[in-house]
Amino acid sequence: MTRHNDRAPSRPRVEPWLDPSARGAGGVPCRPPPSSPVPVAAWRRWLAAALVVGVLTGLLVLRRPISEWLWPDTRIQQLRTDAAQALQAGELTRADGLGARELYEAALALDPDRDGARDGLVRVGDAALVQAQVALEQHRLDDARKSLHLARELTMPRARVDALDLRLRELERDATGVDRLLAAAAAARAAGQLDGGADSALPLFERVLVLQPNNVIALEGREDTLADLLQQARRAMEDGDLARAATLVERVQVADPGHMDLPQTLAMLGARIEQRLRKADDDLRRGRLARALDGYRQVGGIYPDNAEAARGQVRVANAHAALSRRHAADLRIRQAQSELLEAQAIAPDAPAVLAARRHLAEARLSQERLHRDLPSAQRKQRVRELLQAASSAEARGDFLLPPGDSAYDKLRTARAIAPNDPEVIAMAARLRPAAHDCFERALRGNRLTTAGGCLDAYALLEGEDAIIRNARRQLALRWIAVGDERLGAGELQSARHALDTARALDPAADGLQAFADRVRAASLSAPAD
Repeated sequence: MTRHNDRAPSRPRVEPWLDPSARGAGGVPCRPPPSSPVPVAAWRRWLAAALVVGVLTGLLVLRRPISEWLWPDTRIQQLRTDAAQALQAGELTRADGLGARELYEAALALDPDRDGARDGLVRVGDAALVQAQVALEQHRLDDARKSLHLARELTMPRARVDALDLRLRELERDATGVDRLLAAAAAARAAGQLDGGADSALPLFERVLVLQPNNVIALEGREDTLADLLQQARRAMEDGDLARAATLVERVQVADPGHMDLPQTLAMLGARIEQRLRKADDDLRRGRLARALDGYRQVGGIYPDNAEAARGQVRVANAHAALSRRHAADLRIRQAQSELLEAQAIAPDAPAVLAARRHLAEARLSQERLHRDLPSAQRKQRVRELLQAASSAEARGDFLLPPGDSAYDKLRTARAIAPNDPEVIAMAARLRPAAHDCFERALRGNRLTTAGGCLDAYALLEGEDAIIRNARRQLALRWIAVGDERLGAGELQSARHALDTARALDPAADGLQAFADRVRAASLSAPAD
């Protein structure tokens, strides 16, 4: 009987999974446990986070190279390149700004955040120290000093700089021979050669102190030398040589203003100066004008701003002018001329001197009038001589000076003798343009005294007309302006002279009265001479 299988058709057989590595104990294959799948969304989140962290880390580490790659700065790069080339060539610093230091500093100023330029400056400092070392080895002390100065400015390590600086000072001492300088200074002082030359004691001691400021021997030697100079100054005062005494005292003041003997010596010098002024005053009162002038000039030579010495010299000039006027009044023309020349040599613009000159001119005219009663032939001969002398003076260019021998003075005398002489009239016409040009040039140059003389000559030759009156007014205004300036500077004597001159030129000049009031007010408040 046939057996029938009533079961449903079965699915295909699935063979068991065998993995040689997946065996249990005894080598029996084991079926791995079924794995549970990881969710896809979580896996992607972890991957994105890891990428973000990696990118940020890369940017943090490589931020400068990337920035330089993305935004190149050709100017900064060029500066750094040029600086590196200058450094390689040994040109560490240059006055024109093309040295390695200057170029690196320029690059650093443009971009302070980059370390390249800062590192370059460090390399420049290192190179400066190397150059200093080489220069010291070759005894090029000036070059070594410059290199060390650069290293200090670049704030290189102090220990390295100080070590080289110490070596530099040692070499300087060896090169200059401090001991030799001290010995020479001591010998010069012993020989009395205290100052006045490079080999004298004081300059030698000062050279040592430049190298070694704390050298005790040099300090004591300079102190003793200055004391010797002050002693010489006191001896010069005793001998009456105040100029030498003042020179010695001034030298000590320059070398050591705090020298212990200086105040006493200065007080002595001040007292001697005062005595010299009083002696000059006494000489002036006694009529010893040359001695008085010498005393005032001696003080003025020592102290150019000494007002008393300046006033004394003007008083001497006034005394000579007074003598000239007295001689002129007696028609002693030669003596009057001599005294006038003395006065003009001291104070040519003093009012008394100008007045004496006018009196002398008048005396000459008076003397010439005495010759008018001469016979006609002799009078003509005198006029010819005067005109010939005037022509000679004109040829020499002596139009106004010297007084009495100028072309103007000779012509004026000839005109006083023979005003209608054709030759006199012809010479006056010839000199008239020269007188006018003389006035204009002197006025442009602000030489007011000369301008006044030229104007007097022009007036004599031209006659008093509107042109002359306008010129006098113009010159008077100049004198008022000069007087105002002198008054503001405290020069009362000069202001008075300007006032007198302006008033003589044009009593109605604009501003004259106001200026006179200011001079009067200043005179009331000024101390009496």
